[in-house]
Amino acid sequence: MTYKPVPAGVTPEINLGDSFITTRVDAVVNWGRRNSLWPFPFGTACCAIEFMGVVSSMFDISRFGAELVRFSPRQADLLIIAGTVTYKQAPVLRRIYEQMCEPRWVISAGACATSGGFYDCYCTVPGIDEIIPVDVYIAGCPPRPEAFLEAVVQLQDKIAQESIKEQRTVGV
Repeated sequence: MTYKPVPAGVTPEINLGDSFITTRVDAVVNWGRRNSLWPFPFGTACCAIEFMGVVSSMFDISRFGAELVRFSPRQADLLIIAGTVTYKQAPVLRRIYEQMCEPRWVISAGACATSGGFYDCYCTVPGIDEIIPVDVYIAGCPPRPEAFLEAVVQLQDKIAQESIKEQRTVGV
């Protein structure tokens, strides 16, 4: 094939076609955040066993971008409380939440974490929303693995609606 220069009088037509995408910064950032959740499981009871089933290949939470389970709060952005929380554990849970990077989200799994469950005693926290803010609640005792997946999908929908302008500034 030989090189043929473009004649001087003809201007080449530049067709960019599908080379550009127009979108908002919020949409791109939220797309990345919702599809790369790094959960930190705070499992204290039977709900934690159900969460272990969610990570298995049968239910495969990796389809939703949340398969990188981290056991360090500084590497996680999703806190999953699965099980009973006592008042003795409450300061530890609060410290773990505060050590997580911003933005951070919380899923309360099961009746015990959501409302104290069937425990009616002085040592059980009647819902972890007394300690930390909760984004999604999962019902059940223990909740099915499908309920965990539904909670992740609901959280992804919530993340997709967030705005960077409305997020609070770190350190203020």
